[in-house]
Amino acid sequence: MSPIRTAVALVILLVPLSTSLPAADDDKKLDAGKQTTIANSQIDPLDWPSWRGPEQNGISRETGLIDSWDPRRGTNVLWKKPELATRSTPIVMHGKLYVLCRHDPDTPRDAEKLVCADAATGEILWENIFNVFLSDVPPERVGWSNCAGDPATGRVYALGVCGLFLCIDGETGQTIWSRSLSEEFGLLSTYGGRTNTPVIFEDLVIISAVMTNWGELALPAHRFLAFNKNTGEVVWFNGTRLRPDDTTYSTPALAVLAGQAAMVFGSGDGAVWALQPRTGVPIWNYRLSLRGLNISPIVQGDTIYMAQSEENRDDNTMGAFVAIDGSKTGDVTESGEVWRVKQVMVGKSSPLLVDGRLYALDDANVVYIIDPATGKQIGRTRLTGTITRASPVYADGKIYACTTTVWHVLEPAERGAEVVHRVRFSQGEEVHGSPIVSHGRIYLPTTSTMYCLGLDDAQASADERPAPPQETPPGGQDRPAHLQVVPAESLIEPGETVQFKVRLFNGRGQPIADDDTKLSFSVEGGGQVSDTGIFTADSLPAHTGSLVTVKAGGLTAAARIRVVPPLPWKFDFDDTPLAANKANVKEGEPPITWIGARYRHKIRQLDGEKVMVKVSTIPKGTRSQSWMGHTDLSDYTIQADVRGATNDGKLPQIGLIAQRYTLDLMGNAQSLQIRSWTSHLARFSKTVPFAWEADRWYTMKFRAATEDGKAVLRGKVWPRGESEPDEWSIRAVDEAGNLAGSPGLFGKADDAEIYLDNITITAN
Repeated sequence: MSPIRTAVALVILLVPLSTSLPAADDDKKLDAGKQTTIANSQIDPLDWPSWRGPEQNGISRETGLIDSWDPRRGTNVLWKKPELATRSTPIVMHGKLYVLCRHDPDTPRDAEKLVCADAATGEILWENIFNVFLSDVPPERVGWSNCAGDPATGRVYALGVCGLFLCIDGETGQTIWSRSLSEEFGLLSTYGGRTNTPVIFEDLVIISAVMTNWGELALPAHRFLAFNKNTGEVVWFNGTRLRPDDTTYSTPALAVLAGQAAMVFGSGDGAVWALQPRTGVPIWNYRLSLRGLNISPIVQGDTIYMAQSEENRDDNTMGAFVAIDGSKTGDVTESGEVWRVKQVMVGKSSPLLVDGRLYALDDANVVYIIDPATGKQIGRTRLTGTITRASPVYADGKIYACTTTVWHVLEPAERGAEVVHRVRFSQGEEVHGSPIVSHGRIYLPTTSTMYCLGLDDAQASADERPAPPQETPPGGQDRPAHLQVVPAESLIEPGETVQFKVRLFNGRGQPIADDDTKLSFSVEGGGQVSDTGIFTADSLPAHTGSLVTVKAGGLTAAARIRVVPPLPWKFDFDDTPLAANKANVKEGEPPITWIGARYRHKIRQLDGEKVMVKVSTIPKGTRSQSWMGHTDLSDYTIQADVRGATNDGKLPQIGLIAQRYTLDLMGNAQSLQIRSWTSHLARFSKTVPFAWEADRWYTMKFRAATEDGKAVLRGKVWPRGESEPDEWSIRAVDEAGNLAGSPGLFGKADDAEIYLDNITITAN
């Protein structure tokens, strides 16, 4: 079984539903009376509710837009707002502009925020501010993702660079629900900062990242999470091939292929994939590159256009542009390739398809004009400036395109495109987000300000959009092909219950009703499940992972449940069974419920006792974090016995995580550090000298407390077996504190292995 299908089997079973197979509307009952539903007649066709626009292709049907502007004289600048400076792309919905920004840069309150402004005036209406924590993303890359608006409810969805995923009321700015994708699902928040953009499909909001997770899903993969957009409940959870080479930021395109709803995206494994958006079931994949794909695909009918600027899969050339037949299924690398042109380096800016021509900006600012039927080049135009990261927009017969330092207006011509206007930005001002069009205005985000461009007396108007493609309606004879259990992932305490709800889908991923289908539930790993789909965890204070399986009409689905008791916890590994691995080394696994721990850690014998080892043989796993449980814990102390090996005189780094802070015993620096945002120590950190030796056991203790809205952190280290010192080795106060978070572990074993034992977490 392929990794992606294994992930489906494990993930789909976790979502609570009723035992009858409901109609598609039944999920609305989960949030009855809690959401504001906006009638379709109130959804404005001139809004730009998602990153690539209402058609997800960078095209606006609006007319009467500007041909030129001058930022120095203010010509055609309706307003500009330095408070909205960003690297993200804004959206406009219901008269409001929403964008992700950095908050209070280079201060102790440096953070990320979603900002709402009046789209007509730029007046800031509200801010939703949230800390960046346990992340390697540098501060200048905050706002890498783009928010997504849901016109039907007025809600806005945003993913922070550290993996905090938020559902926010678009009117008030209040957080309706949130999920910490790092602590709950193992999202990797890397130095590269690539963070994905959410997409909304029916009652789902879908987001992805490279994740590790727990149990059988501990191996890293580019995984998608589909949440119920109203409640934050996990509906399905699936990934592409294991151990991808890259993180990625390719935003999925929602489409209809051969009559089937599809979500098409570039994956961290270097392939283009299509999944069913309601189920996460894979439709096809096309292997394009050896590394991750970052641009968003263009879909026209059943054809997908995609490009990349990394290594090609079949030779030593770099870069390729491809057309794929999206009507096929399975691995379509050979059968689905319509054409492929190599050594076209389009890896950051997503292309346009306008009037039978593809316009693609490569990484060196060359605009390629390509025949979409053959892949042959029609023409090319070079833009001014440095590298291109922003994606172009087509509107009113013009292409608006930005390199990082220069704005361009292009007009399509017989042999390509002509630059008819350009503006060079001020020194230090750059464009990373893309321009958008809404209500006769162009919104342009830069690292210095947000520009609103347009004519003072413009009357917004637009040509009619083409009719969207339609799915083949489910037929009366459709056979059930897929079973789904919701929620697909749960985290509860002993004795608590989960009510599962079950859905049935046909082979095209469409929900079908079959009230006569009989459901059979079973459970592995602890707990009981009733005939009506109610799971009850065992009351014992144990850390367990359970798999609830449901069978119906020859189909099977499963849901995973982590059961994590209240504090205190103790892990000494003495009862962990060991078995010989391929190298004939006896080893066991860390607790099944820990996020991101298995695969990178093993239980082994050391000097006659069982200890957990962070291995140094996984190149991309030698520096990692793992988490142990609920994200709402606060005011607790984590303690562990630790030991570092040595290699060529170098020591590792050993860390404990509490309340979204790390206490790091730094070997080569011979110091002790408390921090939260790893790559931005100026935001908050404290470091003191601390000498320690290799191959010697120490006890580390890290206490997090919330006092008057601040986080107070204390740490100490002493040789194991000696009396605990009265004084703390290090103490720090974070004025803009993280007030809750899961306990966990940090380790950097590039230079030598790390050993841990006798881990305890207790309430203060």
